[in-house]
Amino acid sequence: MAKWTPKHEAPEPLEGPVVATVTGGTIVWFVLFLVQLPFYGWFDDHGHLWWLWTCLAGGGLGLIGVWYVRRRDAAIKRDTALKATGAQ
Repeated sequence: MAKWTPKHEAPEPLEGPVVATVTGGTIVWFVLFLVQLPFYGWFDDHGHLWWLWTCLAGGGLGLIGVWYVRRRDAAIKRDTALKATGAQ
């Protein structure tokens, strides 16, 4: 089997408003959970109760994601500030 080698360099990763994106997604998951909560009985009767718990799990995992990306963003800013002062 031949080893695959890339024909060109990979592009730099795109940086955007990561904290805002993850926070927005987390809010959407929690809103979907709250919107579906009044229909708990219907979901239970029709075997779709997992929809409700999926939204809650998405919101919970989103909170972990918000914590992670905030720490990552702070670390990137600290590194940039250290490089700007020449203290490396």
